[in-house]
Amino acid sequence: MTERPTPDLTILETRVYRGANVWSYEKAIHLVVDLGVLEQYPSNLLPDFTDHLVQMLPGLREHSCSRGRRGGFVERLQEGTWLGHVAEHCALALQQVVGHDIRRGKTRMVKDRPGVYNVIYGYVDEQVGLAAGRLAVRLVNHLVEGDPEFDWEAELEAFIKRAERTAFGPSTQAIVDEAVSRDIPWIRLNQHSLVQLGQGVHARRIRATMTSETSSIAVDIASDKDLTTRLLGAAGLPVPRQDSVRTVDQAVRVADRIGYPVVVKPLDGNHGRGVCLDLQDEAAVREAFPIAEEQSRRGWVIVESFVTGKDYRCLIIDGHMVAIAERVPAHVVGDGTSTVEELVELTNADPRRGVGHEKVLTRIKVDAAAEEVLAGQGHTLTSVPDEGEMVRLALTGNMSTGGISIDRTFEAHPENVEIAEEAAQMVGLDIAGIDFICPDITEPVRETGGAICEVNAAPGFRMHTHPTIGEPQFIAKPVVDMLFPPGATSRIPIVAVTGTNGKTTTSRMISHVFKGMGRKVGMTSTDGVVIDERLLIRADASGPRSARMVLQNPRVDFAVFEVARGGILREGLGYERNDVAVVLNVQPDHLGLRGIDTVEQLADVKAVVVEAVPRTGAAVLNADDPLVREMRRKCSGEVVWFSMDEPGSEVRDMIDAHCRRGGKALVLNPSDRGEMIVVKHGRREMQLAWTHLLPATFNGRARMNVQNTLAAAAAAFAAGAPLHDIRQGLRSFSTNYYLSPGRLNEVEVNGVNVIVDYCHNAPGMRMLGDFVDRVGESLSSSHELARPSRIGIIATAGDRRDEDMRELGEIAAQHFDVVIVREDEALRGRGRGEVAELVRDGVQSAITAGARCKQVEVVLGEIDAVRHAMSRANKGDLVVVCVDQHAAVMSELENWSNQAYAGAGASPDAPAADPDYAPTEQT
Repeated sequence: MTERPTPDLTILETRVYRGANVWSYEKAIHLVVDLGVLEQYPSNLLPDFTDHLVQMLPGLREHSCSRGRRGGFVERLQEGTWLGHVAEHCALALQQVVGHDIRRGKTRMVKDRPGVYNVIYGYVDEQVGLAAGRLAVRLVNHLVEGDPEFDWEAELEAFIKRAERTAFGPSTQAIVDEAVSRDIPWIRLNQHSLVQLGQGVHARRIRATMTSETSSIAVDIASDKDLTTRLLGAAGLPVPRQDSVRTVDQAVRVADRIGYPVVVKPLDGNHGRGVCLDLQDEAAVREAFPIAEEQSRRGWVIVESFVTGKDYRCLIIDGHMVAIAERVPAHVVGDGTSTVEELVELTNADPRRGVGHEKVLTRIKVDAAAEEVLAGQGHTLTSVPDEGEMVRLALTGNMSTGGISIDRTFEAHPENVEIAEEAAQMVGLDIAGIDFICPDITEPVRETGGAICEVNAAPGFRMHTHPTIGEPQFIAKPVVDMLFPPGATSRIPIVAVTGTNGKTTTSRMISHVFKGMGRKVGMTSTDGVVIDERLLIRADASGPRSARMVLQNPRVDFAVFEVARGGILREGLGYERNDVAVVLNVQPDHLGLRGIDTVEQLADVKAVVVEAVPRTGAAVLNADDPLVREMRRKCSGEVVWFSMDEPGSEVRDMIDAHCRRGGKALVLNPSDRGEMIVVKHGRREMQLAWTHLLPATFNGRARMNVQNTLAAAAAAFAAGAPLHDIRQGLRSFSTNYYLSPGRLNEVEVNGVNVIVDYCHNAPGMRMLGDFVDRVGESLSSSHELARPSRIGIIATAGDRRDEDMRELGEIAAQHFDVVIVREDEALRGRGRGEVAELVRDGVQSAITAGARCKQVEVVLGEIDAVRHAMSRANKGDLVVVCVDQHAAVMSELENWSNQAYAGAGASPDAPAADPDYAPTEQT
């Protein structure tokens, strides 16, 4: 294999995980790549590949890879590694080029797909991470066979500029870094600098150096330089004489009155734009006025006395001085041989200088204003200054115009510090930049003749965090201290609930318990997003986006998230960690989707919520499920078991041993009076409630809700709820439609017992069937005439496997006398009637084998199926409706209860029947 192959490394699929996921504890990007023919060409078989790659991305020399030492990845390249692995490291190295210190990554071959690899790597900025992955693949292909149209320098520059467009500014980044160091969660709310720190009711927001605590009035005052000066002057603080004007003639009159030299500047400008200093006469004022007016949003211009001295910025945070910097205007220093223009180019070559706020220093811009400043010093761009001569290119010392900063924090006179702090308090800013002009900050300004020339809202931090000369000041710390004082919490408790069946009901039970304790609970489920028992969004909200929506809500102080398999595979959890993880069960459902083909793989997906438990948290696990039981090995916190097994079983022995070591568990203890839910903690046992007295369990007959109750109680106990509050919450929670819509709702319609439930898979049908048998026996014993019939309306989603659909029908046939098969409105890739036919086949095969069911019918429309079932049901019969649109079904049942129906069960005002209504009957 000596000749070079044709490069055909391609990206098949891209996913962005915004939280813990199946590959990583942290957010990551997942590329599925196909090496094609390059599968046969590891890096050592490609001549000069390694040398050229390292030359283009020198940072790869620092990658340790699996060797655990510097240079480990280069060794792997030389020995031979596959190009998917190379693309992973290139994506990491590209992000490191733009300052994103990301080192997490892995590459794994896709099972049974030779040449196809999962490439996973971390990211800081989502868009930058995606761009890095795409460029990494293009770079690898280019190095395999040189593409003449691939300009590496241009590609890299475009990538860097792309990263700069979305990067935080130095001030925002400093605050975010400080928050991360304190384990304060953050969420970027837009593509600029608006960031949320903390969660729910504890959330605070920042935009650059403006915070959610910043007063709007204070910002308005600081923006009005004339008003600011008058307020400070009224407080006896040193300020220059000034006045605001709207015309050039007024500016001249004010300048004549206060005396030359003067300063002309916009009333509401920023970053030093439009500021003209040291104006000596009327002509200079007339020339400066339009410059200042152009930068004034409201058209007002300030004329003030010119205060001579050095330019100092005092940073005040929460009323206290935290940093002082001397600002030196953009300048160059002559060497006796170079022109001013050459000196500017040399200065701008400093790697610390960039465009705008992208780096700690800004490049010096040579424009008409700079040339004018030069002319005032007797120079032009072609002048050669004497060695050591300082030549200014700007009048103001703003960093944004190319100035530099010198840290003077510990040199300021205490009286000057006091003046700056009082100025910030007068304006009312929580974060303020006080601009002093004075000969020397070490001497009192009242004696040396200095003054406060401006008070700035949202002052930049980079002159303090990255001074050109002097020690950096860690000023983000007092900002975060102000937003989150020592001892204040930034997180709300998060309970995550996952499993194949029972997630929604368990989530609702947990929410109900904490709502009863006075908490403002935010809950996500397959029914929508609920904030404090108010449904905000009606949709399947069991994914990460809905979780982030709850964490951003300022009313929420407790979160309960239903976590579905699909959301984990698609985007991860959407948050960093959960305090309590609840895993109910793992059953064969959703198999064959997104690469999950076995129940063991499904268990690995659901175990993500357990892996996201911190050391201070807990995992509530179903001890009766072997796959869930194994998840205890993935939990960093404590494990709380729950079990329905009887005392003396192997599972109960394991739980007893766990509790003897100080662990916690919830179990059932049977007696002549019924089953008691018992809380075990260490060697203590505390009775919680009789299962038959809890409304949601239907006198203990709904075994699935007994299990859900155990899980919910265990989760509440692990989250710190007192036992009496848990007990009260469970006693007051029922499966009526208002508390638990679509989950085991029981209604009576004209003497017919109707159960409405969301059951949609074979494992769920087993549990529902057990409940139907128990309820059916109770109905039979209380019915004086013929044995009541059981009619079941069943369906499943179109993305299930054919064998799963048939199994659903087979199980239903064991528990119902009549099965009516319908279809969901969303067919999920199936043809109309295809799903129903597969389910019907399962029912029919069970009938042939002697199942309880004697009749199966197909009525595709959900409402039509309900009408058909109700029209053939007699008083005392049991009708079980497995719903898709539960609100429409409950409305139809209400019509049957409240209206007189005519004919074959059609109400006078009922909507037109579905054309597929006519049942297909198999007897």
